[in-house]
Amino acid sequence: MVAVMPEKFVWLFSQRYIAGRTLEEAMATSKMLNSKGIDCTVDVLGEYITKKEEAVEYKEMYLRTIASVKENKVEASISVKPTMFGLLLDKDFCYSHIRELIIEARKQEVTICLDMEDSACTDDEIALFQKLYTEFPDSVSFVLQAYLKRTLNDLKYLTTFNNKEYPINIRLCKGIYVEPEDIAFKNKHRINKNYTESLDYMMQHNFYCSIATHDKSLIREAFHLIEKHKYAKSMYEFQMLYGVRPKLRDQIVQKGNKMRIYVPYGQNWFGYSTRRLKENPRMVTDIIKALIIRN
Repeated sequence: MVAVMPEKFVWLFSQRYIAGRTLEEAMATSKMLNSKGIDCTVDVLGEYITKKEEAVEYKEMYLRTIASVKENKVEASISVKPTMFGLLLDKDFCYSHIRELIIEARKQEVTICLDMEDSACTDDEIALFQKLYTEFPDSVSFVLQAYLKRTLNDLKYLTTFNNKEYPINIRLCKGIYVEPEDIAFKNKHRINKNYTESLDYMMQHNFYCSIATHDKSLIREAFHLIEKHKYAKSMYEFQMLYGVRPKLRDQIVQKGNKMRIYVPYGQNWFGYSTRRLKENPRMVTDIIKALIIRN
């Protein structure tokens, strides 16, 4: 139903978790969050290009975003989806364009996070990350999804090239794409168990832990693991989506923990909103809660 609704109506709820249509709006949102002691990761909305020319356009958008982060003195990293740069068209082409972004970002002292997408991309994105991290260990981070049954094994593989001086930064999230039952856990409690086991492994093996969740039970488990491993505050942070559970977010910050908010923006906001709802109808409940409860 959402896909056929007028854009103005969809925007009524989308604007709660999308920073805006323009780079200027994204910077204003990021500054507002920074004023609350919160860092950001800025994302240009879009994915799955079909023509290489589109990758060039996205690269220019990202270069402007990187420059704007520096010019506005915003505390933010940049999130990038490899399929926006042709991962499914030409892996070398994708690598070369993202590498260019990282080189420019390093000049501006901005880091790049490679987002994880659906399971068809997992192996290629791990290979891409390894290649980039080996060259730029201080400038690129990565995402893993706890609902995939393979995640703990992926962490074990990443351990084989984890750099002690610049530990691999993993944003651990539950995952949103609809995947078949043979590769993904479907039960919430089993997903949470895999999340906790994965986070425990990360702390045992010197990863920088980006704990991306809005789930209160997982946040409690994360604090338990931090205490168990005596994990330094310099080695972890919490991450949330813009507009989701701001009261819980602020409580975590008030306890002296680092928080980073995912700040998406761009003209592709409508497609992003409807795709996310189609991929995971359970988001409707979260959106309604975010609209009504806002906690």
